[in-house]
Amino acid sequence: MPQGISPIADQIRARLAGLAPERLEVLDESSRHAGHSEDARRGESHFRIRLAAPGLAGQSRLARHRAVLAALGPEITTRVHALAIEFLD
Repeated sequence: MPQGISPIADQIRARLAGLAPERLEVLDESSRHAGHSEDARRGESHFRIRLAAPGLAGQSRLARHRAVLAALGPEITTRVHALAIEFLD
């Protein structure tokens, strides 16, 4: 699948919409990890999120990560092998 276009990426975008991001990028980087793990061979296992959300401004990095993980919920976080989160502020 092309980078960033996948059912899980779409679900991530939908769930993070609740954080009212000004900018949101969801990249499926699974193909870069082929051979790294069984999950990577199946695809949709490694994602990078780039996010600018004013509602998270002023929070610690840990608090922002927790907010993103809470928004994603266990339905997403248990299906993804690796998740990188970058805050653009």
